[in-house]
Amino acid sequence: MRAATKHLHTALWLAGIGLPVLPLRAGKEPFGNCPACTRSACGDRPHMKAAGPCRCPAPCHAWGAATTDEDILTGPAWARVWDQAGAVAYHPGGAGLTVVDLDDADAVAWARRTLPATKVVPTTRGEHWIYRGAIQSKNGVRPGIDVKSLMSYVRWRGPGAGTMAVLPDVVRALVVKDAAVRSARPVVVAVPAGGGECPHRSPVYLERGIAMAEQRITAATSAVHATVYRAFLAVLSAHGRCGCLTETHTARLFTAAQGKGESARHCEDAWANALTALGM
Repeated sequence: MRAATKHLHTALWLAGIGLPVLPLRAGKEPFGNCPACTRSACGDRPHMKAAGPCRCPAPCHAWGAATTDEDILTGPAWARVWDQAGAVAYHPGGAGLTVVDLDDADAVAWARRTLPATKVVPTTRGEHWIYRGAIQSKNGVRPGIDVKSLMSYVRWRGPGAGTMAVLPDVVRALVVKDAAVRSARPVVVAVPAGGGECPHRSPVYLERGIAMAEQRITAATSAVHATVYRAFLAVLSAHGRCGCLTETHTARLFTAAQGKGESARHCEDAWANALTALGM
């Protein structure tokens, strides 16, 4: 089978199962824009963020060209690129997926310790871990680790093995770590220089932090899952580094979360994910 035919066959199969696809040049780079779209002459800026004015029939705009439309994939505008294509890629965010791209053995080892099992695809240097759920893409979230979802593309390397799991909070936290910490509005207390007494040891200060977290969880009327995670994140960011928290404090938070319908397993996962997000 000619390479062009093989790549097109793969692209049509992927499109048939709901993955928006695009051709890649030799290596893993997308094809450049056509002359009409060069330097955004077509007005593709909105298109790169959402549905915009550019409807170029050529495979322009990198991930923005990804499609499941068989007529486009087999049409004359794409025929020349299949002859030149070196691989096929897909837009994970367009299919509601997120790929954790693990680039080396250390990154893979971290994933196996930290992330829930899911579909895994071997790559040249590491692995792709694929989850259900789309988020913002971000490179370099940890050494050797990129998160690829919306506004990104991933080279197709085969179906992999395993059962695809729901995107865990720990991956979301890697992408929005700073924003998540800010949205949790943690109380930041500086430890005095020279080994002075830690202010976290104040019973009143600690009690107020736990009570506020309990209240935030109990008052939630929607997005309980996210509220629990953010409450845990806030408590840990304020009190988690100095050994102030006890099992009694944790039990109070878990009890509040379970009172809103969260399972004990989810509480444990949310707590672990908050620890990971804060580097603890």
